[in-house]
Amino acid sequence: MNFRREHLLLYAVTDRGWVGRQTLLEQIEDALRGGVTLVQLREKELDRESFLREARQVKDLCRRYGVPLIINDNVDVALACGADGVHVGMKDTPVAQLRRRVPAGFLIGATAKTVVQAQAAEAAGADYLGVGAVFPSPTKRGARRITAEELRTICRSVSIPAVAIGGITHENLSQLRGGGMAGIAVISALFGASDIAAAAKELKRAAAALVTD
Repeated sequence: MNFRREHLLLYAVTDRGWVGRQTLLEQIEDALRGGVTLVQLREKELDRESFLREARQVKDLCRRYGVPLIINDNVDVALACGADGVHVGMKDTPVAQLRRRVPAGFLIGATAKTVVQAQAAEAAGADYLGVGAVFPSPTKRGARRITAEELRTICRSVSIPAVAIGGITHENLSQLRGGGMAGIAVISALFGASDIAAAAKELKRAAAALVTD
């Protein structure tokens, strides 16, 4: 799939903690119906075979909606399932090492909290950045927060696009105006909603207004 900046507008990161009334696949399909533009499958507890089986199902689902699939951390699963790419944090496999392993066109996203980290990731071959946490996050409670000014500075320091991540909700989204990001990455604001499709539709509308403002 040809990656475009627009794919980062509403970046959905899965979280099994919200599974209950629906299965994870049902939640993801609701998010896709609502308009998410990219899905990152994040699994920290599944064994490799279970993760790979699930990743293949999610990939098929994303293909039906024409949306890229990114796998969090696990490049082996990403390559085996035919995902579009992988996202790595600061403590995961270095971007330069991954770039030597993966085929041309395979996407690599990297987390950055500073200008130095952002520029290093771009130089190593990252295609996009995840910048944050911009707000307190229920998913990563110990994550260091960055200010809206830091977000803007980081986004302006590189030529690759970035998504803001960390505790973003419809209520606080406007505080990121002028941040320079290509979109927002959301978890609980989407998968914790009683109507995931409706939440996705509203978040996408709000994000589109924000990044073009």
